[in-house]
Amino acid sequence: MPCSLPAMCDAQRLSWSGDTRPAMKSPLAGTNKDILFPYIKDHLEEHLSAHWEEDECKQDVHLLKKQVEEDLRLNRACAQHALDQSGHTDEEKAIGEVVDNVLWQMASDRKTTALKQLQGHMWRAAYAAGRIKGELYQDVVPSIRRWRRQGLKVYIYSSGSVEAQKLLFGYSVEGDVLDLFDGHFDTNIGAKVESKSYERIAERMGCLSEEIMFLTDITREAKAAEDAGVNVALVVRPGNMELTEEERSHYNLITTFSQLEVTAGV
Repeated sequence: MPCSLPAMCDAQRLSWSGDTRPAMKSPLAGTNKDILFPYIKDHLEEHLSAHWEEDECKQDVHLLKKQVEEDLRLNRACAQHALDQSGHTDEEKAIGEVVDNVLWQMASDRKTTALKQLQGHMWRAAYAAGRIKGELYQDVVPSIRRWRRQGLKVYIYSSGSVEAQKLLFGYSVEGDVLDLFDGHFDTNIGAKVESKSYERIAERMGCLSEEIMFLTDITREAKAAEDAGVNVALVVRPGNMELTEEERSHYNLITTFSQLEVTAGV
C-alpha cells in the first residue's frame, strides 16, 4: 500500500491524513461546524475590539486587506472595504468593516489564508479557556494508532490553518492527540483543489506522489490529488454532499477509517 493521507508510511514512505477543517464535517473531525463557526460569528467584534491595538491583530487585519487587494486585482467578487487600521480615526467603523469582510468571506465559504489565520487565533483563545473542544469521529484515533504501530506516518493537509489543526487535536474530546501526526500542511502550500499543491506536499515530504494515499470527502479535492498522481479514497460520512453514480464508481469509498487496511513498505 502506498503512503497514505490519513496517513501512513514506513521509515522511507510517508503518508498524510485527510482534511481536518474545523468548520465542516471532514474525514477526521466531527460536527465542529456547529461549534467553531458560530463561535467566530458570535465573538468576532468582541475579539477585534479587545485586541485591536495588539501586533497579532494588526497582522490579521493587514492580511485581510492584502486579500481584498488581490481579489480586486484579479477582478474577483469581494467585500469592498479598505480594512486599514491606520487609515481610520473611527476605530468602531474600522472594526465594523473588518467584521463585514470576515462574515462575507464565511458566508461565501472562502478558505483564504487571511480568514483562516484570524479564525485560528480566535479559536486558540477559546480552546485554551475551555470554551470549546475539537470533535473527532470515534474511529479516527484507534485507526491512526493502528497505522502508526505498523510503521506508517500520518500527515494532515487542511484548509484550516496549521495552528487551527493543532488546536483541534491538542484540545480534542479525546485529549491531546497531536502525537498521532508527523506533520501539518495548510493553504500556504496551495489550494486543496489545485493539483500543484499535492505535488508540493509530496516534494516536501520526500515522497513520490504515487506513494501517497489521500483521504478526503470532497470530490474536487480528490480530482486534484488524482491529477497529481496521488492515490485517493473518498470518505463517506453522514451529512456529506451526495456523490453521483459516476463518482461512486470511479473512487474507492470507505465509511470509516477502520475499513482501510494498510501494510508498511508494500
